[in-house]
Amino acid sequence: MGEDDAEKGATMQSEMKGKGGVRAASFIYGLAALENMGFVANMMSLVLYFMFKLYFDLPTAANTFTNLMGTTFLLSVVGGFISDTFINRFHTSIIFGALELMALVMLTIEAHSEHLLPSFCGIGESSCIGGGKAVYFYTTMFLLALGAGGLRGSFPALGADQFDENDPEEAKSLASYFNWLLLSIVGGASIGVTVIVWVSTNHPLKDNWWKGFLIVTIATFLAFVVLILGKPFYRLKIPKHSPLVRIAQVIIVAVKNRGLPHPENPNELYEESKKDFDSTIGIIPHTQQFSTIIMNTCLAQLQTFSVQQGNRMDTKLGSFKVPPASIPIIPLLFMVILIPIYDALFVPLARRLTGHPTGITQLQRVGVGLVLSAVSMSAAALVEVKRRRQSLENPLAPVSLFWLSFQYGIFGIADMFTLVGLMEFFYKEAPAGMKSLSTSFTWISLSLGYFLSSVLVEVVTAVTKRVTPSKKAWVYGLDLDRNKLDLFYWLLAILSVINFFHYLFWAMWYKYKTNADDDVVEAAGEPGKLD
Repeated sequence: MGEDDAEKGATMQSEMKGKGGVRAASFIYGLAALENMGFVANMMSLVLYFMFKLYFDLPTAANTFTNLMGTTFLLSVVGGFISDTFINRFHTSIIFGALELMALVMLTIEAHSEHLLPSFCGIGESSCIGGGKAVYFYTTMFLLALGAGGLRGSFPALGADQFDENDPEEAKSLASYFNWLLLSIVGGASIGVTVIVWVSTNHPLKDNWWKGFLIVTIATFLAFVVLILGKPFYRLKIPKHSPLVRIAQVIIVAVKNRGLPHPENPNELYEESKKDFDSTIGIIPHTQQFSTIIMNTCLAQLQTFSVQQGNRMDTKLGSFKVPPASIPIIPLLFMVILIPIYDALFVPLARRLTGHPTGITQLQRVGVGLVLSAVSMSAAALVEVKRRRQSLENPLAPVSLFWLSFQYGIFGIADMFTLVGLMEFFYKEAPAGMKSLSTSFTWISLSLGYFLSSVLVEVVTAVTKRVTPSKKAWVYGLDLDRNKLDLFYWLLAILSVINFFHYLFWAMWYKYKTNADDDVVEAAGEPGKLD
């Protein structure tokens, strides 16, 4: 580095001193809790909003919701790319947070104003919305997807930046960070699916929807207030190199040097010398396998239909009537209890047995989650058979809503393993200049699951309409009792099993990064520890 670069580096190290750590990460936990309080509440109530206020039929409501969620998680790559390329992760989170808030305000106004809501257009129509009202609605949905998605592409990496993964003690804190981040998310979500969902859906045909959306808007606003209050304590990493430029450089050099033999010493792969090495960028260790990530997990659970199931079940808990959209509180409570136990007891015990800092590897966690997701779908199919049989035999005595707790409870444990495993895997395995973009791959895997859900609904509807004796699709109309939702769940269970073996192939093939980068850094003449 030149003298100016050395002075800048010394200044940055001085500014970083005393920043970061658990104190800084706690503001990210606050953001995650408050923002997801509203985000998850919307996830569980929007399907009913589409049906009761916009008059979408069951397949259209389900597909609109899954397309919204798929787009949201897909657009996380935009937030990840921007925060790795142009501006730091803090400012990226603020920008996309403003877009999310704007969308929530628009959604609240729509739910409150009869002039923006469609009139009922008759049974048999897939949707009753059109014209200017449709433009307003879909603009709102796009802004909501862009804001919430871009935020998810930046803030998890911002929190992880507060810990130095090259420092042994901070590396342990980094492993716990992802567990506690998930705990913050499910803690906020627990309030969302109980209090906010109850306000919105307690009387679906009444005009309570705008009140629930207003609470979501206020909670999201407070989330970004917390984020801003933590700015003096953050370690903010300024992006220096575009991830796309680095990828292009690798491809060009690989083609250029394709005929050259591999050096025996991996250090010879790097042209940086002690003088030229920039310790803020880091060096990617050499491996005989791809330095990349090949994983296309299908996490399609289609929990959308569970809300419709709950609508046809006995929702009473004593004298209290539980909103069907609040049933996800069961897996959330599982996670609230199990995450601290996992982090405080299981990880230290497994660490002694395996010697791995996180107890078991990230890919092993994902594998466990994928197996449990298949079990969850199987449980969902069995519960639906029981629900429909009872509803047809005696509509006045439906089964209890809490039968859904089996599929939700298993899924909650699966989510605890899969989401954290993916997020930690993508963050730790990524090059220094691609942490946010790589972390957004976690959400992209969810996006693929939601989009696959929409495709499956369309394909299964088209195919089963032709091949079934009744010439009716497995999923159609508004009457769930006339549907064959259990067969659809069995299909998802089978696809989940196939997906697990597909994942297992790539997971066994993958080779983790090692701490060899510390050796390379030291060979370049700089300490391995970064600020």
